[in-house]
Formats: sequence, structure tokens, C-alpha cells
Amino acid sequence: MPPSLDHTIVPSHDKIASAKFISRILGLEYDEPFGHFQPLKAANGLSLDFADRDDVPHHHYAFLVSDDEFDGILGRVKAESVIYGSEPGNQTNNEINHKHHGRGFYFRDMDGHSWEVITHTYERE
Repeated sequence: MPPSLDHTIVPSHDKIASAKFISRILGLEYDEPFGHFQPLKAANGLSLDFADRDDVPHHHYAFLVSDDEFDGILGRVKAESVIYGSEPGNQTNNEINHKHHGRGFYFRDMDGHSWEVITHTYERE
């Protein structure tokens, strides 16, 4: 079996607020803190462990979702007036892309992390 990513730390200025925001947008279950982390579980068992930090380097997190999940996430982004965009370098044009035979978009959270939502994994073209 190849290695599988089990968890990753998401640095944040406010782990509770950040985790609640991402849980709402991505439709992930919000649960009680675990130690000094505020975890969110993705469907594949990956735990996003939000942790309070003074210095928050910006990271990129990408999620592969179904078409229905994509529509729901994009709807929640729009409902919360979150700015989003079609490209990593243009996350503010409020457009989606149609790359790799699917759809995708990017948005930033309050800590400056870039979150990507795609319906089809990347392929070499």
C-alpha cells in the first residue's frame, strides 16, 4: 500500500474561527478540539488540524469533489460573499475554470491560505 496522508496542520491566527469557516464552506463536520488542535475530517479520513500560531505562512489546500458537492460549495461561497477566482494567480475574478475536463475555483480564508475546489484531478495535457 502506498503512503496515505493522515493529517496536516493548518496554521491559523484563530483556529476555532478558521475551522468553523472551512467546515461551513466545504461541508465538513465540525467537532470538539483534540488537544491543542481543532480538527476537521475530510471524506477520505484526512484530518485538517487547525492550530493557533502567531506567524501564519500561507499554504494551499486542494479538494477533489463531485459535481454536486462542487455546486454546493460554490453556492455556500457565494452565499457568504467570499471572493473566489478561476486561477491561482487570479482568485478575485468571481469566475470558475473548466480545466482538466472539470470545473474548479480558488478562494482564500481569513489567514490567507488558498483553498482549491476541483471536480477532476489534474492531467498532463
